[in-house]
Amino acid sequence: MSAPQAEAVVDLDAYRDNLAALAECAPDAALMAVVKADGYGHGMAECARAAREAGASWLGVATPDEALRLRSSGDEGPLLCWLASPGADFAAVIQAGVQVTASSVAQLEEILAAAPSRVPLQLKVDTGLSRNGAFGDEWPRLVEAAGRAQAAGRIELTGVWSHFACADEPDHPANDAQEKAFADALDVVTAAGLEPGLRHLCNSAGTIARPSAHLDLVRVGISSYGLAPAKTMTVDVPLRPVMTLRGRLAAVKRVPAGTSVSYGHTFTTDRETTLGLVPLGYAEGVPRVASNRAEAAFAGQRVPQVGIVCMDQIVVDLGDLPAERGDVVTLFGPGDDGEPSAQDWADAADTITYEVVTRIGGRTVRTYRGAR
Repeated sequence: MSAPQAEAVVDLDAYRDNLAALAECAPDAALMAVVKADGYGHGMAECARAAREAGASWLGVATPDEALRLRSSGDEGPLLCWLASPGADFAAVIQAGVQVTASSVAQLEEILAAAPSRVPLQLKVDTGLSRNGAFGDEWPRLVEAAGRAQAAGRIELTGVWSHFACADEPDHPANDAQEKAFADALDVVTAAGLEPGLRHLCNSAGTIARPSAHLDLVRVGISSYGLAPAKTMTVDVPLRPVMTLRGRLAAVKRVPAGTSVSYGHTFTTDRETTLGLVPLGYAEGVPRVASNRAEAAFAGQRVPQVGIVCMDQIVVDLGDLPAERGDVVTLFGPGDDGEPSAQDWADAADTITYEVVTRIGGRTVRTYRGAR
């Protein structure tokens, strides 16, 4: 079989090594590998298997549908999901042995209505991110309702958790405020006569930079894929980017100076040069906003992406480098051969690495290295 024309190479050995390094950051806490959003674009099922092999005792996904897809792939270990709108199929998720999260009294009632018997679940409190989780007076009401449900044998409280807003800025005052708010929230739980189970607050950034918040479990997402939680954050952990995105040249042409490229003619050559057509476009997740700003790698050199990023393809200016149809162009990778990083593409698109890797899909073929 011929090589894919658009390919994301996923290094599962690097992924396992990253998880091991992150586990060393929080040696007294259990590790949850977050594989939501199709493993941040890397492949949920494959990364989940590798995470279990690396010793991750928990996996985390956002939605019930993700949890069910993960179970259908064969995963049977501890799994938590936390983002569900009214009408979610909690019955199927509970039957699949997935632990769910209640973020309000109403949501707890939905879970109880779907549970045929005692169900393990966790409670989420909003400590300052202002997204999901019980906020303000809703928190003691949720704890009280959970206490009644547990006393009636309907639930088993297995965890209480929240999420940092600014942990990728270690000196931000919100971090101390959220830690205190979480401690106060736990006091409400114990005052109600409940054991909180697993207490967890840390995301990737908190795991790396905030040992005081490691508690019983840490949740690692972006860092497990080898990317820093923020460009400005110092990460003293040996992480290696897991994804390499590349394509094989579909066309090569020598053009004279004054040749305009792609829609709108936003780029015009200033010299005779070679243009290469790479079959990766915004349908595959290549950010259109990075047009004329990003670089790729070819034959060991950085080359500019030129013209507007199209739905199916981009154009790179290869200069005088010898090139043939089928040659490989790398958009980003770990940098071993001087290729751009996901951070470079994030900078070109004025976004974050999370978005760069998570959106990769479309007709891109994932190739896995290090599968066991």
